[in-house]
Amino acid sequence: MRERALSEAARPDPAAPAQPAPAESTPAALAPAESTPAESAPAEPTPAESAPAESAPAESAPARPAPAPSGPPSVIVERRVEWTDTDAAGHYHHSTVVRWVEAAEAVLLHRLGLAHLFGSTPRVHFEADYRARLWFGEAVRTELTVTKVGSASLHYAFTVRGEQGAEAATGRMVIAHSAAHATGSTPWPADVRERLDAAGPQEPELLTTRAQSALSPGGTACASQS
Repeated sequence: MRERALSEAARPDPAAPAQPAPAESTPAALAPAESTPAESAPAEPTPAESAPAESAPAESAPARPAPAPSGPPSVIVERRVEWTDTDAAGHYHHSTVVRWVEAAEAVLLHRLGLAHLFGSTPRVHFEADYRARLWFGEAVRTELTVTKVGSASLHYAFTVRGEQGAEAATGRMVIAHSAAHATGSTPWPADVRERLDAAGPQEPELLTTRAQSALSPGGTACASQS
């Protein structure tokens, strides 16, 4: 009787409300992991941000023009002692220096663009000191330099050198500016004076290379030299 009472007590009461089934516990190992918000990765720099800014090439300074020549005009002219330049003593005649100096003057005026002055520049003074002999066939250099520009005059200094570079003659020459049939001198025009004042050294006129001749490099003395 007691067992029957127990079995009947264990039977569910049909009138009693149904009890919810207890939730089955899921093992922690099987439980889905809670998703945490993903940490945002730092944004990769764009190429423009990562590359350092290229510095613009420095602008090169404009080239400066070559300095204009300055100082008194001058020129060197090379000539050779010709047979007609020698005298009975066998060396150059003193008058040859005058021709060499005037040849240098002609080259200088051409270089300065003043060739139109020929015929209007008479000589008013010439002096020379003769220091060494120059022989037939010897190469000679005459250097002519403007030393003073007057209101209507021009002063030159000259030096004549032989092949060894030693001074053979020195001196000076003075010319005046005057028309061919004028009775007096005429002041230099402003543009002419400017060139005569500070045109600087001009390109020399040297002897061209020639076929080797029978003459010795130092010139050939005449028989009367000995």
